[in-house]
Parts: sequence; C-alpha cells; structure tokens
Amino acid sequence: MRDRLAAFLGAAQGGLIEYGYVDAVRLTGHSCPTVAGAYLLTSRVLRALYPDELPARGEIAVDFRAALESGVSGVTAAVVGLLTGAAGSGGFKGLAGRFARRELLHFGTDLPGQIRFTRLDNGQSLNASLQLEEVPADPRLPGLLQTVLAGDAEPATIELFAGLWQDRVRRILLEHFTDPDLVSLA
Repeated sequence: MRDRLAAFLGAAQGGLIEYGYVDAVRLTGHSCPTVAGAYLLTSRVLRALYPDELPARGEIAVDFRAALESGVSGVTAAVVGLLTGAAGSGGFKGLAGRFARRELLHFGTDLPGQIRFTRLDNGQSLNASLQLEEVPADPRLPGLLQTVLAGDAEPATIELFAGLWQDRVRRILLEHFTDPDLVSLA
C-alpha cells in the first residue's frame, strides 16, 4: 500500500506499507474464517481498483450493507479498515484538511453487494460479496465447538478443534485466494 499520511509523517519510507494476514490477526486478536475472508476480499478489491498502481491507503471509502452491530460486521470492518485506512467517526480527522480517514467507513447502506469500496480520487467503486460457504468447515466442527465451549473438553479434543478451525482458514487463504466463486465483484 502507499499511504500519503505515513510518508508525510515519516512513518514509512515513501509511504510504502506492506500488510499481511498476520497483521489482521494481530489487530483482531484471532484467526478465523471471517478475518481470513475479510483479508482476502479486501485484497481482491484493492487489486481490481488499482490494477496498475499501488492502492492508496486512506483514500478509499467503504460502505457496508449490514449494520455495524450485525453478525461479524465489526470484525470484518476492522480488517477492511486496516487495509484501506477507512475509519468511522473515531478515525483520524486529518491535518489542515488533508489525510482525513474519519467518516470513510459507513454501515447500513443500501447496496447490491455486502461491501462497496470507492476510490476518492476518481470515484470508481466496486461492490463485493464473500461466499465463505464455498470453503466448508469440517462437519465435526459444530460438535467440537459445543464440547470445547462447555468447558469440559479433553486437551486432545481442544487441539482437534483448533486444528480443524485453522485448517479452514488455511484453505481459504492458500487454496482459494484466487477462487472466483469465493468473492464476487461488480
């Protein structure tokens, strides 16, 4: 990513900042299909919006169809905000009218897809939707989850649950990163 604010403040040489999945995990504090899906979806959208140049972090508005409080919207928005720089009302207000990220992230918007990303420089936008059901969970996971949540699971059961959980994350990111059925863009 190229971040003009990071360049201006000397936080990154030339404003170049590289984000990986581990950064999304650090931000959210966990690794799950939602975090992986948000990372994958945002990466795909940024490649499509900026086919011949580095994406401009902090210069992208993001609208969600769902409300912030709905389902996994908050976690998804955290990852999307990390990668795009878009923030809600608590975001950076800018310096002398430049570099503002506040109010670039909105929820409860009437959209044809789940999320719309809009470049602020040229108004180009893409609607994106994620179909995580295309990478199904192991059928044992629901039962294992209930057992682990009940608090009386054996260490081997906890290990099996965590391994199967992270296997789905791995499959999303490594086996399906370019899968056209996982992310739709319009």
